[in-house]
Amino acid sequence: MKLSGFNFELPEELLAEYPAENRDESKLMVIHRETGKIEHKMFKDMINYFDEGDVMVLNNTKVFPARLYGNKEKTGARIEVFLLRELNEEQRLWDVLVDPARKIRIGNKLYFGDDDTLVAEVIDNTTSRGRTLRFLYDGSYTDFRRKLKELGDTPLPKYIKRETEAEDAERYQTIYAKHEGAVAAPTAGLHFSKHLLKRLEIKGIDFAELTLHVGLGTFNPVEVEDLSKHKMDSEELIIDEKTTEIVNNAKKNKKRICAIGTTAMRGLESGVSSQHTLNTFEGWTNKFIFPPYDFSIANCMVTNFHLPKSTLLMMVSAFMGHDLMKKAYKEAILEGYKFYSYGDAMLII
Repeated sequence: MKLSGFNFELPEELLAEYPAENRDESKLMVIHRETGKIEHKMFKDMINYFDEGDVMVLNNTKVFPARLYGNKEKTGARIEVFLLRELNEEQRLWDVLVDPARKIRIGNKLYFGDDDTLVAEVIDNTTSRGRTLRFLYDGSYTDFRRKLKELGDTPLPKYIKRETEAEDAERYQTIYAKHEGAVAAPTAGLHFSKHLLKRLEIKGIDFAELTLHVGLGTFNPVEVEDLSKHKMDSEELIIDEKTTEIVNNAKKNKKRICAIGTTAMRGLESGVSSQHTLNTFEGWTNKFIFPPYDFSIANCMVTNFHLPKSTLLMMVSAFMGHDLMKKAYKEAILEGYKFYSYGDAMLII
């Protein structure tokens, strides 16, 4: 498959600036892979496609407020600092992106907050926009992390042009988020409400959780026509024994195993054993799934509508078939489905 096969015209008004009023009342497109049938439902109707003993695999990563705004020493220029990952807890070293990058050089200092109690020094250049910062803060590590959280903004994707609002802190987070470490939400999970989870539980659906800390690399545009040449950024992944037991048991009993989101799917496919069962996993994955690809674990998937030429769209194409994906996306645009992080959802069965 070539990159050009994943391009399409997406009307700008279909990019969701806000989430649906109620989590489980966004639109849901249901796609039957075997027949090519497409149905239009509401997200909470997805319960009707699952039976007792089926499994949903959730990514329980938690988004942290990763976007900070600081002022450059001397000039006072406003600089956006996007926290990517902590490199060293003791030295308070972080891998970050800065914007505008051309103004930020090694040795520069940035001041944060009204009282400038948090300062960062640029100690390395990593990429054109990437820098390594050493944070200087007079307090314990716990106080330092609290300060970062207090000063940080919810890291909404760049395409959302509005300022972040108070409700984003709650809505750009799944209700089952547990382990902090993601700089972007696993967005398919945003559609689950407490009420819907309870109804699924009562129906006998099992839940298995993994943790994949979503990085910005997920959204990096693919810039090579030959997809095999694209390199994914590594993301931290943890799959514990309890999850492997639930998933492998469902697989043995030929139950439906549904990956909730592309990140859950990448996590599952990163932990596959040579017998096509799920292994425990603790480490980093840079798995890139594009067609043709044989999936080993999940036989069902919930996902949002993705942007043209994105790695997420490529995974969806690999899972449902390229022609059916193109047909579904064409219909989604005609029917006014909302795209991307705060957009509507698709159930592929």
